[in-house]
Amino acid sequence: MLRLASRLLCTLSLGVAAMANAGEPLLNVSYDVMRDFYKDLNPAFLKSHKAKQGEELQIQMSHGGSTKQARAVIDGLAADVITMNMATDIDILAEKGKLLPDNWASRLPNNSVPFTSASVFIVRKGNPKQIKDWSDLAKAGTQVVIPNPKLSGNGRYTYLSAWGYALKQPGGTEQKARDFVGGLFKNVPVLDSGGRAATTTFMQRQIGDVLVTFENEAEMIAREFGRGNFEVVYPTVSILVEPPVAVVDKVVEKKGTRKAAEAYLTYLWSPEAQEIAAQNYLRPRNPDVLKKYAAQFPKISLFTVDDTFGGWKKAQKQHFDDGGVFDQIYLKK
Repeated sequence: MLRLASRLLCTLSLGVAAMANAGEPLLNVSYDVMRDFYKDLNPAFLKSHKAKQGEELQIQMSHGGSTKQARAVIDGLAADVITMNMATDIDILAEKGKLLPDNWASRLPNNSVPFTSASVFIVRKGNPKQIKDWSDLAKAGTQVVIPNPKLSGNGRYTYLSAWGYALKQPGGTEQKARDFVGGLFKNVPVLDSGGRAATTTFMQRQIGDVLVTFENEAEMIAREFGRGNFEVVYPTVSILVEPPVAVVDKVVEKKGTRKAAEAYLTYLWSPEAQEIAAQNYLRPRNPDVLKKYAAQFPKISLFTVDDTFGGWKKAQKQHFDDGGVFDQIYLKK
């Protein structure tokens, strides 16, 4: 009996020691269409980190609409790192939550954006409505599935892409862009909370003629629902999607996880991580990796939030804050 108790105590001690060695898990709070990417990336990082540092780590994930996720972190969700799809959802952690410094974007390369993407159209097999560009989304009788721009970065990129398209047309003005986006949102039957929810609405509930989403989400849809059930259409122009990442200082200081959290995000720029990004249809920053996968990234005219809207803070205040242009447009629907 004593021998058995001794063995159990030894086993328990080894288990506690292993947990202690692994340290407190890192929590990555991310947006909802990045599930597949981090499912592939996390094991690769853990293996690389153990080989280089001899340290066992654990990573936990939280996914949801980008803006909802940022608000959850402000409300107390203990994110070691936050990986969003637009800068405003990290800026708010600095401005309202005081969880990280205002200059967070300068701490990693490329303004802390390890890869980019673009907005594309997912249409029904055969493209029965012959949807080819943004103008087709505002036509009468076309149902467009877009996540809520108030809650989702995906929705905001779509809104701004449509606005930018209208501005770039011959004779394009702010008023014409407003009218065009207003007409487009009259064709939106439901505003889901995030990109994954919008995909469910389009693919499973079979609502809508076209889903507007990131090009990496198109690949996720193909893996989940089969490649013959839809088609991907690239519009003539799209906004450059720039998903930033940041360490949440107040959390990592409290948990003692700063070194691991910084290693995790720095790894995103490694050749291995850039390869995983490309395999998940995210446009890598590494020029050699981008060249290797060039065939899967059709050329498209891209414009930036900074160039067309004066940056995310200005776009947020003008278009998406309560009472902004989006509210004015949508309430008139």
